[in-house]
Amino acid sequence: MKDKKLYKIAGLSYIGIFFAAMFGNFFVLDSLKNDPIDMVVNNMTLVSWGAIAFLVAAVLDTIVAWVLKDLYAKHPLTTPSTYFRLIHAALMGMAVYAIVTMRGLTGEESILSQIEIFDTIWLIGLFFFGVHLLMLSNILRGVVPKWITYALLAAGVMYMIDTTAHFVMSNYDSYADTFLALVAIPSILGEMALSVWLLLKSRK
Repeated sequence: MKDKKLYKIAGLSYIGIFFAAMFGNFFVLDSLKNDPIDMVVNNMTLVSWGAIAFLVAAVLDTIVAWVLKDLYAKHPLTTPSTYFRLIHAALMGMAVYAIVTMRGLTGEESILSQIEIFDTIWLIGLFFFGVHLLMLSNILRGVVPKWITYALLAAGVMYMIDTTAHFVMSNYDSYADTFLALVAIPSILGEMALSVWLLLKSRK
């Protein structure tokens, strides 16, 4: 009974992370980058909700980390995997400060500077999240369908490569769409499939 509840909590939290991150990233952050002054001056309430969405995602990330730690406590990689995910959640929470402190700014350059700070901290967090996914793919080997572990493994590798590319490639923007696809496809497939598997597991 306890494990069923944990599976359900993890599955629902994963789905919550997906929607919170989608809202914060694509509805708020992208709008900030496209029209920073209008968003901060005229739509700061929406910007604030975006910050809250990222905080919610960080909290749910922490919940998933500890639930997975409880469910797979016997695996030797579970503890380090948990800590890498917690580091990611902590960095995401810290990055939100850059969004919150946009209030009152009226210059495009200063707003974009805050966005750059957020992106940099978030990218560092995603590197640690990539390490977590690498370990998680190993932890779940033989537990979930094989293709899910492969998708998680690919996503983990791509998160780490993407963060590295951001920092070392001066022409990263020229390949940004390609990197986005290479990260998003295995990540969405693997993590959404895992969330569905966790929810189905909670019903057995």
